[in-house]
Amino acid sequence: MERENKRTKVVGEGVEFERIRRITGYLVGTLDRFNNAKKAEVNDRVKHATK
Repeated sequence: MERENKRTKVVGEGVEFERIRRITGYLVGTLDRFNNAKKAEVNDRVKHATK
């Protein structure tokens, strides 16, 4: 009897994604096109920990 290699598949495994943030009405992936005021808004935000 041959032994099969069974591996548990995890939902979302191998799926790449880009972080998207909402900054005063705009959905953005990077901040390179924003001015200093918008970048300051991002830096002033409260960061919440994730489990």
